[in-house]
Amino acid sequence: MSELVTGEAVALELRPARLPSRALAVLLDLVVAVIVYVVVFTALVAAASSLDEAAQIALSIASFLLVLVGGPIAVETLSHGRSLGKLACGLRVVRDDGGPIRFRHALVRGAVGVVEILMTFGVVACIASLVSARGRRLGDVFAGTLVVRERVPVARGHFVPPPPPWLAGRFAGLDLSAVPDGLWLAVRQYLTRMQQLDPQVGWAMAERLATDLVARTGAPAPEGVPPAAYLAALLHERQTREARRAFGGGPVGNGVPGVRGAPVPPVGMSGGYAPPAPPPQPPRAEAGPRPPAGRPGEQPATGFVPPA
Repeated sequence: MSELVTGEAVALELRPARLPSRALAVLLDLVVAVIVYVVVFTALVAAASSLDEAAQIALSIASFLLVLVGGPIAVETLSHGRSLGKLACGLRVVRDDGGPIRFRHALVRGAVGVVEILMTFGVVACIASLVSARGRRLGDVFAGTLVVRERVPVARGHFVPPPPPWLAGRFAGLDLSAVPDGLWLAVRQYLTRMQQLDPQVGWAMAERLATDLVARTGAPAPEGVPPAAYLAALLHERQTREARRAFGGGPVGNGVPGVRGAPVPPVGMSGGYAPPAPPPQPPRAEAGPRPPAGRPGEQPATGFVPPA
């Protein structure tokens, strides 16, 4: 998968479209454009039957430019890169930085497309797409655009990496109630996308998020622990407490359900949490031999003195 890197050094999860899907999308667009052109041309010829031959030729050229050139430009501009063919094939035209295209991008693509698609029957466009590493034709090169796939499998980058085993449970007794939900969301988004970031940018973001967490929890990262590992450990601790809250049968303070401020049992290396131990049961009386009966008229030695 070819990655697109924005100005913030963020690698976007976009897959450039290849020649077969692009050719099918162009073919569908041309079929629709030709049908519209025939309808418009027939209507113009019927309406201008009284004109001379030169006027009819001018009308045919104008209808050609209007439908086959201006139509795709208008559709891509208004739909932000989704023509009918591209919509059917799950494709979209975007800028090199991943943003939506504008009129000038669609205009350049449409103008160059007249030469490389219509006049050469798509031969030049196919050659350029095969040579390009990202499947771009000449119109995309001059316009600074790229055709990408919108229908892609579920991305693998949304997995939150677990903390190192030696950090699991390290912050069991930490109070996380002062951390807002927005900061937790930012930490989760960073951890799911940190492999797509530039190393320097990712390290700076991790340090900034770690500083915010330290300011709200009062627990700095242990010496020698990277900021990303510190963030993963705190997020894992919060998820563990949320799981206990959902399945443990009671609210969670700093650990055990229903006991505010109690320490959390240590988290194992597998990433799970140890369930709370059941409350101790009182020992059951064991059945033993009955004490021997005393002599007649003598009370058994039970420690109970009957009232006089």
